[in-house]
Amino acid sequence: MRLCRPVLAATLAAFVAASASPCFAEDSKPIPVNNPPAQPNGLIDLLALMSGHCKMLKVAGRTFACKTVAYAHGDKGRVNFAVAVDDPSDENHVVSFSGENGKRADDNSYELPIDRMLLNSKNRPKVDGLPVPAEQASTGVCRQTGNFAARKVNDVTCSATDSEGRRYELLFVSDGTPVSVRRIRQSSPSIQDPFK
Repeated sequence: MRLCRPVLAATLAAFVAASASPCFAEDSKPIPVNNPPAQPNGLIDLLALMSGHCKMLKVAGRTFACKTVAYAHGDKGRVNFAVAVDDPSDENHVVSFSGENGKRADDNSYELPIDRMLLNSKNRPKVDGLPVPAEQASTGVCRQTGNFAARKVNDVTCSATDSEGRRYELLFVSDGTPVSVRRIRQSSPSIQDPFK
């Protein structure tokens, strides 16, 4: 496992039978991405799967349902709120709001500035057999309410706009089931680790 994106895709595939994907149109046409690939960000060291439903998921103006939402923390500090999209035409459709330097305002809220969207689909090139997401420079924010350390998340809201002007929005509401946390590998978490 050389990159965090294949590790995240493999982990999500194992838990939700889905990988990453940049197909957003109802007919599964890929969104053009105009950014060069970013440097590898390290390996995923912590994954939290949240049970509930998407009250709203909009990807480049199209509305979708979702299968699940996961919080993935990389060993170098990058965080993804990954959404397994319920897309009948693409079982590998995953959209991730990605950023660094997230902060807790208090024990029950976490905010992550978004600097890129990771878009994955069945049409993406593969590395080690797993689709590698397209990265689209973006600006926005994700907010999570609840307490990860207590394994209780109330909701996750995200809003981002990419460099082409396309909007991505998420409102995920927990069903009250405790968050399933998996520490994939040991690392030194950042000071702003929401699980502390």
